[in-house]
Amino acid sequence: MRDARSLLFAAYQIVVTVVWAVLVLLMFWLPARPRFRFISIWCRLTLWGARWICGIRHRVIGAENIPSGHDVPPHIVMSKHSSTWETLALHMFFPPLAFVAKKELLSLPFFGWAFALASPITIDRKAGIDAMQQMVDQGRERFRQGFWFVVYPEGTRIKAGTRAKYKTGGARLAIALGVPIVPVAHNAGYLWPKGVLGKRPGTVTISFGRPITPEGRTAQSLTTAIEAWIENEVARLGVPKTR
Repeated sequence: MRDARSLLFAAYQIVVTVVWAVLVLLMFWLPARPRFRFISIWCRLTLWGARWICGIRHRVIGAENIPSGHDVPPHIVMSKHSSTWETLALHMFFPPLAFVAKKELLSLPFFGWAFALASPITIDRKAGIDAMQQMVDQGRERFRQGFWFVVYPEGTRIKAGTRAKYKTGGARLAIALGVPIVPVAHNAGYLWPKGVLGKRPGTVTISFGRPITPEGRTAQSLTTAIEAWIENEVARLGVPKTR
């Protein structure tokens, strides 16, 4: 039954993604922020499908730690990356988000074309040390447009219950731009793992930590502090109960 629901949800995703990508491409003329808000509706539609088809719900801890108000400057969001779920869900809690992603994603049919209009920060991983300057240059432009950033410090999705070495790129970006980091932990990977199959009904818990400022820190010490909070919180959240 779970596999059948996963396949039904995959079919739902394909239909929604193709239709929404076409609509997004027709909205290319909109300014960056209004265009992004239209694009983010796709995330809500996908999460709605996950809830009603696969039974994946969520609860929130630490929402009061998310800075809010018109005078709040942009922040960097650094999140555990064990699922597609958090990529979609983060849009529900923060101002417009620019995701740091590899340039190759933009060439994917439909999804990549629409993603290019979502104002991401794209990097060429083959650029070596120049990739960091690409992030900083694009980051300043996104800040001017009113976007926050999302960085996955592990670099790729990690199987739930495991961990990988955190990269310092997000911390270096925070230091270069002088902005705080909001750490995010969750246990979505147990219910929505990588791949088409394997989705399980249950409640994801997502937890937001207090912003961590880069002042007086090196990139490594800042990364270590972020890693300690995220991994300790992920361990505390544990494995979600399934229904």
